Amino acid sequence: MKQTPQAKAAPVLVVAAHPDDEVLGCGGTMALMAAAGHPVHVLMLADGESSRVAKVERGAVAGQMEARNSAADAACAILGCASVEVLSLPDNRLDGVELLDIVKLIEQAVRKHSARIVFTHHAGDVNIDHRIVHDAVIAACRPQPGYPVDELLFFEVPSSTEWRPPGSGLEFNPSWFVDISTTLDRKLAALDAYRSEMRPFPHARSIEAVQALARWRGATVGATAAEAFMLGRKIVRTK
Repeated sequence: MKQTPQAKAAPVLVVAAHPDDEVLGCGGTMALMAAAGHPVHVLMLADGESSRVAKVERGAVAGQMEARNSAADAACAILGCASVEVLSLPDNRLDGVELLDIVKLIEQAVRKHSARIVFTHHAGDVNIDHRIVHDAVIAACRPQPGYPVDELLFFEVPSSTEWRPPGSGLEFNPSWFVDISTTLDRKLAALDAYRSEMRPFPHARSIEAVQALARWRGATVGATAAEAFMLGRKIVRTK
């Protein structure tokens, strides 16, 4: 991904629904951009754990959430991120949160980091939180005069994006590929920080399946490994 000298320093914001989505979706690209000098910031909105226990057991999930947050810190450190923030919105219940409230959280992060490039979820994912975050990012990154975001890219998340049956929603048709041949190992190492979230093969969210997807996406564009994205918007500034 050849960049101009100005673009090399462009701040990047990855907006994900849950801890681990960021690595599954664009971990190799994050590592590549961080190594190239981009400050890469990560915002994760939902806790990723609270939907897994009954209401009466919520007190027991606090340790799991702390462990998940620690895993997020470790994974993003492996990728070379400049910062990571994990919020505590309700897991798999973002449709119960006012969209405007989510939009404002994303706007705050965009302005805080002066983000020029934003990565987030594909609109057609099975997971409801992914779809809500996508819509919130679109609203937060509307191209207003003076707003910093020039580029929007949507990633795929194994075990959510490809599980959407054809015809039941927007299909993921990538138009933007990033060669991650040199950073695939770091993506897999970051996923190891989330080992409790990974599943045995042939589950789509297994190390083997993630690696196979990267190899396949790479092979489709003549690279050893790649991550694929749908380009939402690209603004080329004249000054």
